[in-house]
Amino acid sequence: MSRYLSAFILVAGMAFGAHAQPTNLSTDLVDIDVTTVTDGLEALWGFTFLPDGDILATERGGRLRLISDGMLVKEAISGVPDVFAQGQGGLLDVALHPDFESNQWVYLSYAKPVDDNSTTAVARGRLQGMALVDVEDIFVANTRGRGHYGSRLVFDREGYLFVTVGDRQANPNGDQANHPAQDRSNHHGTVNRIMDDGGIPSDNPFVGQDGIEPSIWSYGHRNPQGMVYDAASDRLWINEHGPQGGDELNLVKPGLNYGWPVIGYGVNYGGEPLHEKTHQDGMEQPVHYWVPSIATSGMVMYTGSLIDAWTGNLFVGGLGGQQVARLQMNDASVVSEETLYEGQGRIRDIRQGPDGALYIGLDSNVGQADIVRLAPTTSR
Repeated sequence: MSRYLSAFILVAGMAFGAHAQPTNLSTDLVDIDVTTVTDGLEALWGFTFLPDGDILATERGGRLRLISDGMLVKEAISGVPDVFAQGQGGLLDVALHPDFESNQWVYLSYAKPVDDNSTTAVARGRLQGMALVDVEDIFVANTRGRGHYGSRLVFDREGYLFVTVGDRQANPNGDQANHPAQDRSNHHGTVNRIMDDGGIPSDNPFVGQDGIEPSIWSYGHRNPQGMVYDAASDRLWINEHGPQGGDELNLVKPGLNYGWPVIGYGVNYGGEPLHEKTHQDGMEQPVHYWVPSIATSGMVMYTGSLIDAWTGNLFVGGLGGQQVARLQMNDASVVSEETLYEGQGRIRDIRQGPDGALYIGLDSNVGQADIVRLAPTTSR
């Protein structure tokens, strides 16, 4: 079991061509050494740390992998549900129950086959050796589509599980006010809050209201693929893809409407106007947005002590942007932005490890290390 994953960031894969990882990089606040950890993953989507420092990683094609002592175990973990591995679908995020050491529950979000289509689902199973047992779906979204699954999983300090669901690429043109992401009778474009067994908390904002899915915590989202729960402030953050421009960082509050596709800061693919406006009463503004788009993905708030200057910063991965955006925060506002680890591939996920380090993963592996680590050298 791994005892050597201290003081580092993981980065997995590369989307465009083979070239060597940098051996060091300089940032505004700290210098970093870069070291390869392992390779061999295929289209990594999410990962998390086991209590002993080993890593569980999902491959979008449908395999759950174990990285132990910095080595990718050849055998995949069995018991993973069948996934719809087409388009953007497949095996997606992974999270551990807050009491994992006593109950061994592992949670997986995935594209679930439904007839000739698919939906976002969450399954859980107990990890026993190299197998998941007692596997069951605890959430199956009332959506259909082949893209924009959302699928990030985060537990809060009360043990509730938040699940993002994308708008499933429903056509945003036409009557935007009646777009599925504005219709709470389905799960399109939502953040959902459920119990660890899939039950609905009684204090969810729409419980008991006819025609509204009771798991919905917030709505009017496009495709949230990064989510962070800050236990210290009891705040939930997401980032979500815009179309061509207009990626957003949002502070999520219960019952609120975040505006997709009625308001926003991007344009449609091809450049034609998409949104009716940028503001509307009853719809929330983003805390921060990106134009042009960086194609936001995994996200983490740094709470470790390894690099004190980063404490409280948000780190946001970029797929199309091939970068990490470091957002310096002041309470719930973004003070400044720094671009890190640029041009090394499509960054898919970012985590903070049990050692207090940041770990970052990319979603493919064309001729490059799948996982590398970045160790701080000297603070400046």
